[in-house]
Amino acid sequence: MRGIIKYISVIFLLLCLTVLAQAQSPKSLLENRVLTAVQKYDAGQVDDAIKMLLPIVELDPTNDAAYYYLAQSYIKKKEPDAAELYLQKAVELDRNNFWYRQRLATLYAATSRGELAISIYEQLLIDFPKKSDIYFELVELYAAMGEIDKALETIEEVEKVFGVTEALAVYRFNLLRMTERQEEAFKSLEAYNEKYSSPYVLSTLADWHISQYNDSTALAYYNEALDLDSSYAPAQLGKAEVLRMRRDYGGFFSMLNKLVRNEETAVGVKTDYLMAVVQRTEPKFLRTFSSELDTVMTGLISKHAKDSAALELAGLWYYKTSRNEEAARYFKINANEHPSSLNATAGYVEFLMYAEMWDDLASEGRKAFEVFPSEPAFLELASIGDYNMGRYDEVMELCDKVLEVAPRDSSRTLRAWSTKGDLYHNAGDFKKAYKAYDKALKINPDYEYVLNNYAYYLSVEGKKLKKAYEMSKKTIEKEPNNATYLDTFGWIVYLQGRPMEAKPFFKRAMLYGGKDSAVILDHYAEVLFALKEYDMAFVYWSLAKQKNSEGEVPDLDEKIQQKKQEAGR
Repeated sequence: MRGIIKYISVIFLLLCLTVLAQAQSPKSLLENRVLTAVQKYDAGQVDDAIKMLLPIVELDPTNDAAYYYLAQSYIKKKEPDAAELYLQKAVELDRNNFWYRQRLATLYAATSRGELAISIYEQLLIDFPKKSDIYFELVELYAAMGEIDKALETIEEVEKVFGVTEALAVYRFNLLRMTERQEEAFKSLEAYNEKYSSPYVLSTLADWHISQYNDSTALAYYNEALDLDSSYAPAQLGKAEVLRMRRDYGGFFSMLNKLVRNEETAVGVKTDYLMAVVQRTEPKFLRTFSSELDTVMTGLISKHAKDSAALELAGLWYYKTSRNEEAARYFKINANEHPSSLNATAGYVEFLMYAEMWDDLASEGRKAFEVFPSEPAFLELASIGDYNMGRYDEVMELCDKVLEVAPRDSSRTLRAWSTKGDLYHNAGDFKKAYKAYDKALKINPDYEYVLNNYAYYLSVEGKKLKKAYEMSKKTIEKEPNNATYLDTFGWIVYLQGRPMEAKPFFKRAMLYGGKDSAVILDHYAEVLFALKEYDMAFVYWSLAKQKNSEGEVPDLDEKIQQKKQEAGR
């Protein structure tokens, strides 16, 4: 009997354990599914994670971890509303979880609800007073909400709990400056500097004293900073600038040479400062100290022989000092060292244009386009080189290439048709020239360059003066002080038999540079002659003769003699 009872007890116990295991199985299974979903989330498979987590919260609405990772997933998907809903649920289920509350506060801050974020952080500070991150988050939030005094108070609390640090001193300094409490800001740094010291704080104080024109005090601070760290770039730069301002050029260049040879200083810091010196300093200074700056540039390149910014700076320096061959060498090295850099290649080709090295511009522009076929600007630059070399057939080919590779680029096709029109006209093919101009004006009916040239060429032929008049009128409406446009319009009016109406346009052209053009002076003289203002007409013809050194007005002497005969002189 006992055996039977014992057997029944064992069976009963096994049945109970089985039932208990079955009762616990769904919960355990859900927890495993949450872990798998988290793995998906960590692997960046956010959608898969969401698909796994949504059924979990339906089966177990008390699973705070599932809600939290749903929120994280929706944050990654940039769906803040859904993320907020699930984070709030996670916080409701476990109010003691720091990360749930902190993440909700972060979400509020990111969605411009600073007050809600602050409320959560203030409570977190009460619950977790030893977490330093909370203090800094609060400082950031207070500052963002404009509550600077609260931010400053929080910094003081941090210092009481965790001690004074340079980071806190700098943060206080920046907050005070944000509210334009400049003097208080720098006094706070000076107070910090009395007990502690750092190159950054010393250099910042020095910068402030420079702004207050206390260059001696500034120099002392920079020297102190360099005593702590002789390679500290901001102090080196600051000291160099003070020495330059005090005209201590020996010290200035000595500091620059130390700076460029300093291996710990980023090359960008060096090139940015030297670029400012080259571009903004008076030309007289650059001329006077060109040999010293040569030494600085040599030192820079010796340390950064392949750096693009350094090579570009060297090229610019030699170009500014009229040493084009040396400049070209550095620009070319830069382009060769960085063949995939559009900026390096463009810098070289543009330099060739500014230096008027036309043959090289034509060849290098073509090479650049082969490397960067999506940049038809290189073809345009090459055409400038060919044009100045008198290779007009090559220019025409390049214009056609631009039209082929960039048919939808209105600015480039506009320039291409304009150039083709000019080239056809220069070749004497007026019909093709005008067709090209018509195509250009179809792209931009208000393109002044073509409007003026087209109108002027028609006036020279004495054809379609009404059309010429309308085109030229547009140019002076847009640029009423352009002497060239005024001349074209005035000349067309004159050719229409209205010299009295034409005269004011020439008078205005004289005020805005017309006296420097033999053609404009000749036209004005013609108008005055037609009005029988002979004395003034011959005055302007005399001026035209002085400006006609390149023969812009052909047979001018013979023309003046003929006019004198007509006037009875």
